[in-house]
Amino acid sequence: MINAMTHRTTITLEDETFAFLNSVAGDNRSAYINQLLMQERKKFLKEALLKANQEEAEDKNYQEELQAWDSALSDGLAND
Repeated sequence: MINAMTHRTTITLEDETFAFLNSVAGDNRSAYINQLLMQERKKFLKEALLKANQEEAEDKNYQEELQAWDSALSDGLAND
C-alpha cells in the first residue's frame, strides 16, 4: 500500500453510534472509519460513472459522432 498523508479530525457521535463503533471497530476506530469511507467513495465513484455512461448513451449527438469515428477508425490503416 502506498503511504498516504494522514489527518486528524474530530467528529461528534450520538451515544448509541459511538457504542456501536466501539463494538465493531475494536482497538482501531480510525482504521474502521477510514475503511467505511473508502468503501463509500468507491460506491460514489461507481454511481457517478454509471450515471455518466447512461447520459452518454442517451446523447444522440454524441452517439452519431461516435459512429462517425468508429467508421473512420480503420480508414487507410493496415491491421497488423
